[in-house]
Amino acid sequence: MKGQPFYRRLRFARHGLAQAWRRERSLRTHLLAATLVLLVLLLTRPAAIWWAVLTLTVGLVVIAELLNSALETLMDHLHPQQHPEIGVAKDIAAAAVLVASLVALGVGAAFLFSLLGG
Repeated sequence: MKGQPFYRRLRFARHGLAQAWRRERSLRTHLLAATLVLLVLLLTRPAAIWWAVLTLTVGLVVIAELLNSALETLMDHLHPQQHPEIGVAKDIAAAAVLVASLVALGVGAAFLFSLLGG
């Protein structure tokens, strides 16, 4: 609803995160990976640019997963029966998560390469 105060919109967002956490194993997996990235950053203490790049990359993956989950939930509600076009839409949303994850792996590889003196 438009015109809601900030604290109510924040509550909606927190509720959405809680629902996604409960329903989506993939989100929990991505958040576990994010925790591991944070741990590596804390242990290696890289330059600030790596903190920024890795944080943005992890955020991209989590955002993609949340959007994928939201789209799948909406599609399942609006069209619970099997339909080829719904399947295509879900596959495309899942591909967005895959691409974001591959980008994250590439950034992670670059980070590890830089740690090894590359």
